[in-house]
Amino acid sequence: MRFLNQIKDDFLNVLFPETCAGCGTILFKQENLICLKCKLLLPKTQFKNNSENFLEKLFWGRLPIEFANSFLYFKKQGLTQQLIHQLKYKNNKEVGIYLGKLFAKDILEDLSKNPPDVITTVPLHPKKLKLRGYNQSDEIAKGISEVSEINFLPNIINRKIFTKTQTKEKKYNRWLNTEDVFEIKQPELIENKHICIVDDVITTGATIESCGQEILKYSNTKVSFLSLCITNS
Repeated sequence: MRFLNQIKDDFLNVLFPETCAGCGTILFKQENLICLKCKLLLPKTQFKNNSENFLEKLFWGRLPIEFANSFLYFKKQGLTQQLIHQLKYKNNKEVGIYLGKLFAKDILEDLSKNPPDVITTVPLHPKKLKLRGYNQSDEIAKGISEVSEINFLPNIINRKIFTKTQTKEKKYNRWLNTEDVFEIKQPELIENKHICIVDDVITTGATIESCGQEILKYSNTKVSFLSLCITNS
């Protein structure tokens, strides 16, 4: 039976070969979602090895955080953008889980030094969630949670106001667009806890900071940030 299943899998792979989410080339049997070449070319930030963590400095004087880290640099037309596109617009949720696992393995030692009690995510508005069918940040968080063994609780934060995409917004407008947008649905889940908020992309940090501000309104809470990628644009 095992032999027959292998023949079936090989036949299907010939008809419908799996391709790399990064470059589109056909994957070898030992490759998963991303080819070895793309995996080696992932533009990692290496913040975990850098005392001058750019992402943490982004929040200096703005919000007290325990730590912040981002896995990849985001550049237009680059490999990271292609992977994010697959995750957000091509229903390729496995890419988010896979990259979340790689990210967690990369920072596991740092996470163990000051482990959060709970991982949650920047939420989508219900309208956008219905349209997409899933929150891409949830998929990233699932991968991080699986490797780190930190409990993942989605939907702790609620996006109560629908905002248009901020991709082309200037920095000041991003801040305006995130004022009073979020709320905590179940405060009892976060009180006296260290909460790690996960997002897919950080640009100015306005959105994830707004989520962090809501968390810190509650008794004896601490907050940290993780994002799959970061851009300076």
